[in-house]
Amino acid sequence: MILATPGPVEIPLFVRETFLKETIHHRTPEFKEILVDTLNRFKNLTHLPEAVFLTSSGTGAMEAAVINLAGKKALTINAGKFGERWGKICKAYGIEFKELKYDWDTPADVAEVVAEAKDVDSLFIQISESAGGLRHPVEEIAKEVKLVNPECIIVADGITALGVEDIDTSNIDCIIGGSQKAFMLPPGLAMLGLSEAAIKRMGNGKGFYFNLANEVKKQREGTTAFTPATSLIIALNEVIKKLESIGLTKHYENTANRHKAMIASLEAIGLSIFPQIPALSMAAVYFEKAEEIRKILKTKYEVNVAGGQDFMKGKLFRINNMGIIEDYKMEHILNSIELALDELGIRKYDGSAVKVYSNERLK
Repeated sequence: MILATPGPVEIPLFVRETFLKETIHHRTPEFKEILVDTLNRFKNLTHLPEAVFLTSSGTGAMEAAVINLAGKKALTINAGKFGERWGKICKAYGIEFKELKYDWDTPADVAEVVAEAKDVDSLFIQISESAGGLRHPVEEIAKEVKLVNPECIIVADGITALGVEDIDTSNIDCIIGGSQKAFMLPPGLAMLGLSEAAIKRMGNGKGFYFNLANEVKKQREGTTAFTPATSLIIALNEVIKKLESIGLTKHYENTANRHKAMIASLEAIGLSIFPQIPALSMAAVYFEKAEEIRKILKTKYEVNVAGGQDFMKGKLFRINNMGIIEDYKMEHILNSIELALDELGIRKYDGSAVKVYSNERLK
């Protein structure tokens, strides 16, 4: 079975092999060396001066960011299930916020966000909103917001963006990552890149388990406030080393080129890409028979793709483009989709999906 969902993604053999080794106690010099090295490699990937790991899902890191970095009033951007989560977290902690809501296929409007951000102290947004496969213009928003409100702390959920593309974080104060996406690990480890302004804003931190100031202090010393996911941190170290050996620039280029070829292939067989600005992390396809095609793909061709959520359930299917994906696997996924369309009586199979994909990859 090919796991082609946009998280969790398939775990490569070189990653799985790390879990077969003897475990390391987290209060030892050996683990301290690995933790510090992994933090430094992650900082290099985010272009931010500080990093911290949490043993939690990405949502845990979102919650930690809100409670530690929101001040008196926040602005949240909601264009899907994950953007909606910012507001829910603010409500849970009694933090005043205003929300800008967009259709799931529509990126946030820069001018509108800037206008609303003039009287807030924090902004929370997704880079890639994976509910609809949408890419927000986060870098442009962050730059323009800082011009009118330089004290505003900008938090970007990069869970389906980190490791996918090189993100300009020069105006971003906190970027969040998750282990089960482009880092090709099991769920359970969240990462945050932090600016100096974010460190200053959090002060002594808030909360107990999600107290970022406490974790930053401990992890600067090569330890953690609580028991960490040692095996995931060790594996993350190997993943980042692997990406560095490939070359981060080359890896990002390959991801972008594969995405371009995948989109061209899907459109060549008559399918429609859902968002106005697609994120590089996936292909979100609008299709009225999404559940039928997903069933055929899984039961007949051993390809597992994700469906839509909420009101898009049954109308959307989403194909992963995060991590290291061999071309033969992507070709099998796309060929299987074309075969399934034939089986549904929508389009006669002629091999166009793989042909277009292969041609685009050679350009």
